[in-house]
Amino acid sequence: MNTQISFSQMVDGYFLAAGARHLSQHTLNDYANTFRKFNIFLDNDSQISRITPHDIEGFLRSQDDVSNKTLVNYLIGLSALWHWASDEHLVQENIISKVPKPKPEQTAIVELSLADIKALLANVDRSRSYGRPGQAETSHALPVADRNRAIILLLLDTGLRASELCSLKISDIDLRNFHFRVYGKGSKERMIPFSPRTGQSIWRYLTTRKEDRPTDPLFTTSQDRALDRTQLRKQLEHIAARAGVLDVHPHRFRHTFAINYIRNGGDIFSLQMILGHTTLEMERRYLAIAQADIDNGHRRASPVDNWKL
Repeated sequence: MNTQISFSQMVDGYFLAAGARHLSQHTLNDYANTFRKFNIFLDNDSQISRITPHDIEGFLRSQDDVSNKTLVNYLIGLSALWHWASDEHLVQENIISKVPKPKPEQTAIVELSLADIKALLANVDRSRSYGRPGQAETSHALPVADRNRAIILLLLDTGLRASELCSLKISDIDLRNFHFRVYGKGSKERMIPFSPRTGQSIWRYLTTRKEDRPTDPLFTTSQDRALDRTQLRKQLEHIAARAGVLDVHPHRFRHTFAINYIRNGGDIFSLQMILGHTTLEMERRYLAIAQADIDNGHRRASPVDNWKL
């Protein structure tokens, strides 16, 4: 074991090894940001043999401008680094396991309504109205309308994460059997079904593409480059602004899919597999929301109460 290796050298080795592990670029970027911040905290690029759990805890305490969820993400990145270093016999143990895990705040789950979805779909085709003083307002057709309609339906129909949708390739989609393959967190592969209506929308969008190869991204920009998470969010925000729907982002579609999946008779175990969760924690939260709707509906519709028997 080389006890003289520095933290930055360990990071360089980790990223060389990570290239063969199919980690998403988004995950690698997040890890790189964590490692950079931790090295700044260390101040002198310490030898890894001198870094202790106390140093990790001090780093987390120093990040007082971020949420607990972000602190958990920092800890996940550092744990991945030390786990690799332990496997490579660069350190004796994964010291991150000795660091208490911050408890992330529970944010409110707010779904999109049917009216919201209809408004979004009604506003994928044309731009906002515009015009000069004294002239009638007009709008123009948008060249990415078919793509954006397919994106909205796929997000709503499957609960995909933004990074998962952006990483899809044409070869991942099976339009005949209405399934696609996705690599989620930890490079875990899963097969996800989608509806024929969503499949038809994807097919229509693909007919607008020219000379595509199976390895090409499923969703591209107008410059034929892979759509990234930032561009995806901006596209949804532009559509939402035209539709007058507030706070539209990819994860809100994920919540909407999950809650309606349970409302419509789906079980939490298959939902867990579709969403790619390692625990049932989120599924139980979705179930509680759906159950509250059922309870409220029964109170309104109960024949015994309404007939005052």
